Amino acid sequence: MSIIYNKTFRAIFFQFVIVTLLVIGLWFMFTNLYINIEARGIKTGFSFLNERAGFDISESPIAYNANSSFLDSFIVGIANTLYVSIFGIVFSTILGVIIGIARLSKIFLVSKLASTYIEVFRNTPLLLQILFWYNVVLVALPNPKQSIQLGADMILNNRGFSVPRPIMEEGFSFVIIAFFASIALVVYLSKVAKRKFEKTGVNTFLLPWNILILFSIPLLVYVIAGNPLSFDDPVLQGFNYKGGMTYTPEFLALAFSLSIYTATFTAEAVRSGIEAVDIGQKEASSDLGLSAYQSLKLVILPQAIRIALPPIISQCLNVVKNSSLAAAVGYPELVTIFSGTALNQTGQAIEIILMTMSVYLCISLIISLVLNYVNKKLEIKGR
Repeated sequence: MSIIYNKTFRAIFFQFVIVTLLVIGLWFMFTNLYINIEARGIKTGFSFLNERAGFDISESPIAYNANSSFLDSFIVGIANTLYVSIFGIVFSTILGVIIGIARLSKIFLVSKLASTYIEVFRNTPLLLQILFWYNVVLVALPNPKQSIQLGADMILNNRGFSVPRPIMEEGFSFVIIAFFASIALVVYLSKVAKRKFEKTGVNTFLLPWNILILFSIPLLVYVIAGNPLSFDDPVLQGFNYKGGMTYTPEFLALAFSLSIYTATFTAEAVRSGIEAVDIGQKEASSDLGLSAYQSLKLVILPQAIRIALPPIISQCLNVVKNSSLAAAVGYPELVTIFSGTALNQTGQAIEIILMTMSVYLCISLIISLVLNYVNKKLEIKGR
């Protein structure tokens, strides 16, 4: 009987039981699936990926037409999902940080406006917000002939938002190399300044120099290379604008909704992170003579971000998963194209759903891996 009460034996035994039950469950599930597939004569396998898709896609970052394969449509779906997700992650994070700080502002109007924004958009279903921006706001925009002019060659109408398309000519690769080289130089100078501060306590203000480096080096190379960049401007032809890059109403409604909805949760994470910073830290920064801006930048935010980053990571993952709501407005992302149109045409639900789930899983794991690495770098090192 003594072996039953042995902790090591019980730990191994219960793990063995759980793994055994899991294997039996999976074996039963896949056996049952195989039997049903055979009984109904359902076609299986991934050979359908090389077959002709037979449908067009309204927005595609790669060359695609009805004669392209289902694999091509799958790639287009992934590209469009990543495109709108990156847009949503970047803008929701920036907006969330600003709103989170604004909610703690001592200015009554700013604080209340930030609180109202959070309460309104956080407590409204995301799908409803997507439909609102698409069917109410964007539809109310003027037609192409009466477009709203936003700056030079930027056009806004009910067909979308058109901007000039940059065309990289021969030699522009040197400009890109120069840009990354300037980033490396800025990082190096920042590390040198940090080491100097740690040794001497003297803080070197590098912001104007960093800005100068980031802009002057690529600009100099751009001029030397002979201005290897031109623009294809949108031009009104008939009933619509041709040329340039056009962000469709479907994309704008989805990206804007994802950004402002997710920003509310990011803002709350930032607010809670700032409030979690010890009051003594805030008082000490004030006693040292730091301004409110310097205190926020140098003392409060670096500590608050460590606390706020884990929930912000979750919100970044939610942006990717919530992009699947694009089907409501017809934006051609992965679920709309592959798990919608392609599934209806091929009927191979198992393979298509499995591939779609795998893509979302891989994207989420990559985002989580990168941001967790950042979180690891930001954590306070113990002795």
